[in-house]
Amino acid sequence: MGLLSNMSGKKAVKIFGKFGYMLDHHTGSHMILYHKLRQMLSIPDHKELAPGLLCGLIRRAGLTVEEFFKKK
Repeated sequence: MGLLSNMSGKKAVKIFGKFGYMLDHHTGSHMILYHKLRQMLSIPDHKELAPGLLCGLIRRAGLTVEEFFKKK
């Protein structure tokens, strides 16, 4: 198991919040995050996110995995 395993959607939302993302709305099982200068993110409200999905969200936010986990 690597760094990207065993993280819930809610935990990911909290970490993205430290980078300026805000919860815009909740649609079905997805939490939509908004940032003034970056792309919106859609994070599933699951107990565990797939490592590839989390890596893609981090990349889409313009961050590196190392930056993301420093805020953890």
